[in-house]
Amino acid sequence: QVQLVESGGGLVQAGGSLRLSCTASGRTSRIYPMGWFRQPPGKEREFVAAISWSGDATTYADSVKGRFTISRDTAKNTVYLQMNSLKPEDTAVYYCKADLTYASTTKTTGGSWGQGTQVTVSS
Repeated sequence: QVQLVESGGGLVQAGGSLRLSCTASGRTSRIYPMGWFRQPPGKEREFVAAISWSGDATTYADSVKGRFTISRDTAKNTVYLQMNSLKPEDTAVYYCKADLTYASTTKTTGGSWGQGTQVTVSS
């Protein structure tokens, strides 16, 4: 099973930008579709974005469409989430997920998960 570690979270003002990284370690011979999820304070985990194994297909939650961009660097075993025009409602713990299929990356259960990284957007 692959281990995932997120980084890049922090505190940013509304309208600012952050880039999250998720690096895979351990058994990485197989490249998995990857997804980003988040859990705002007091709320349940929700889907943010996903990317196929090849990186040529992506999908986004409506709430982040046009503001967030998911990408990956297979050589570095890393997936990124570029977050622009951040809003206070983007405040959450962000989690990276690897799953067996592209469709499964949009689900809040199953797969392998990272430990999460905190993103706080101030008004």
